[in-house]
Amino acid sequence: MGVTTVTDVRPAPAGTDGGVLHTLFRTEQGGHEQVVLCQDRASGLKAVIAIHSTALGPALGGTRFHAYASEEEAVLDALNLSRGMSYKNALAGLDHGGGKAVIIGDPDLVKTEELLLAYGRFVASLGGRYVTACDVGTYVADMDVVARTNKWTTGRSPANGGAGDSSVLTAYGVFQGMRASAQHAWGDPTLRGRKVGIAGVGKVGHLLVEHLLQDGAEVVITDVRSDCVDRVRTAHPQVTAVADTEELIRTEGLDVYAPCALGGALSDESVPVLTATVVCGAANNQLAHPGVEKDLSDRGILYAPDYVVNAGGVIQVADELHGFDFDRCKTKAAKIFDTTLAIFARAKADGIPPAAAADRLAEQRMAEARRRA
Repeated sequence: MGVTTVTDVRPAPAGTDGGVLHTLFRTEQGGHEQVVLCQDRASGLKAVIAIHSTALGPALGGTRFHAYASEEEAVLDALNLSRGMSYKNALAGLDHGGGKAVIIGDPDLVKTEELLLAYGRFVASLGGRYVTACDVGTYVADMDVVARTNKWTTGRSPANGGAGDSSVLTAYGVFQGMRASAQHAWGDPTLRGRKVGIAGVGKVGHLLVEHLLQDGAEVVITDVRSDCVDRVRTAHPQVTAVADTEELIRTEGLDVYAPCALGGALSDESVPVLTATVVCGAANNQLAHPGVEKDLSDRGILYAPDYVVNAGGVIQVADELHGFDFDRCKTKAAKIFDTTLAIFARAKADGIPPAAAADRLAEQRMAEARRRA
């Protein structure tokens, strides 16, 4: 695995990189092309940019801003997320490989204009191998700042030549994946009369609520942020809120569970007690570890692979590079319905879980691109 360490001109304190670099070299993450460790002391920036693959084109993926418990945890998240972006972009039919960046720190406490500008300079240093966008903890206004120091930033505001909030089409795509899941599970592509539990009603989750209510679903929500719950309940008093995710996944009569927060939602602890028949949500890396997809299948739970159904946002930001057209993007995002059904059909034909079928299809496209290169 190629590793590039980027810091400012002053030497780092002795021993500060050892643990992170050890993580990079010992972790088997599917052959990342490049990992950049970014540090700018003047602004306090500490970040990781991971490029998994450029087989299909420049790596594309968002910037996550999160208070990681350790640098190793941040590196591992960047590695996992960037690999997922390669697969997501491949199945979305985009001419992009997979990359991801994480900025270490609580965005409510340490995010500044100076820090975002410094981060943009690191993106610029890659010369277009990595194209960034929004993710958890970053917003359109942040990308406008990042774009001031590089030309490989998407997710900008319309006033600055961008497409605006990509969560609109992310939510729309998840809804299309959920419709496909309903078609496969119950023979009808609608959530009307179904009970859907959403864990996380932030940027994407609250928009998914809108789609589901319009489709006639009964919606139950939870979020660690009470203000997010209050926003949904104020707009839609018919929506039920529960205390936490543990209560949500045990809800009686739950048809669909939609993880829409951070990853690892499907684990050895959650899968055995999950009451839903279908799992389809916006969160990245929902499977806590390999093997969970088989546990879901063994329980008769249909899992719509996260990187397939949440691709609406990346479809939007990729289009921004060529002159954004919302209707064109929405048409592409609507095809997530067909892609999801095709994955379920492949899984059934091959006798494997849908997650494995999705991986095979994505790997096939990337391998074909490498052969043509």
